[in-house]
Amino acid sequence: MSRKYNRIAVLKGGWSPEREVSLVSGAEAAKALREAGYDAVEIDVDRELAARLADLKPDAAFNALHGQWGEDGCVQGLLELMNIPYSHSGVLASALAMDKQRAKAVFEDAGIPSPYGKIVSRLEAAGGHVMKPPYVVKPNAQGSSVGVYIVREGDNRPPEELTSKEWALGEEVLVEKFIPGRELTVAVMGDRALCVTEITTALAFYDYEAKYAAGGSKHVLPAEIPADITERCLDLALKAHQALGCRGVSRADFRYDENAEGEQLYCLEVNTQPGLTPTSLAPEQAAFVGVPFKELCAWIVEDASCLR
Repeated sequence: MSRKYNRIAVLKGGWSPEREVSLVSGAEAAKALREAGYDAVEIDVDRELAARLADLKPDAAFNALHGQWGEDGCVQGLLELMNIPYSHSGVLASALAMDKQRAKAVFEDAGIPSPYGKIVSRLEAAGGHVMKPPYVVKPNAQGSSVGVYIVREGDNRPPEELTSKEWALGEEVLVEKFIPGRELTVAVMGDRALCVTEITTALAFYDYEAKYAAGGSKHVLPAEIPADITERCLDLALKAHQALGCRGVSRADFRYDENAEGEQLYCLEVNTQPGLTPTSLAPEQAAFVGVPFKELCAWIVEDASCLR
């Protein structure tokens, strides 16, 4: 691979609820970039980021931030202003994908099935069922399944956590129809959907702990599903990536209800900056199709640009 960049600012940490995961993603990416011959400098992002970047004068930024401020278009806008090429999706695609309800509108226009959902205030969601159970309540603009609750049939009321004084996940929540079935995910690298992984967990669902704790989940790669569902997953993941305007690497999450009549496959969301931890799915899929982690990180860096 020809090389455009040498000194790389690896942005990690930040102050979202996903800070700890981002620290791991950034450290893993920086290590791989150094092994690939780059001068990778790790920056634990704070509100002095602009000054720190001005001092460092990197050729490009590898964005390993997760969640609010790092994955929602904010830091992308700063990098645009500073004319620093950066990895992953640009300002608009990042903002759209992070806003789950607006992403649903994009999916609908593109013919990508997504569960019915509506935005309400968290206190309205806490006051009584705003949708017939079973349904899911989740923050409209967070990732990594932070603050996600499933309300089952027979539950008398929504989760009490929605009324907590410590709630810091936004005043709007998305209440979404619960889709039973199997959890599938597809990473997209550029213009290529890589493969389909099925995720199983002994926990209630594929939550934050299942995603990142050792042994929290099992990845079946490739997923043992019918060939037509595999092809549809790959097609919908690439279509979602393109409809949102994503760049670099993304990952689309699906629910597959094999017992449903009619539509069986639903896109839940697109992650514009998938995790790069030892338990993360996108690097695992890349390795499965012949792209080792070091090469994946180098590809992500060399794909960096402004005006994405």
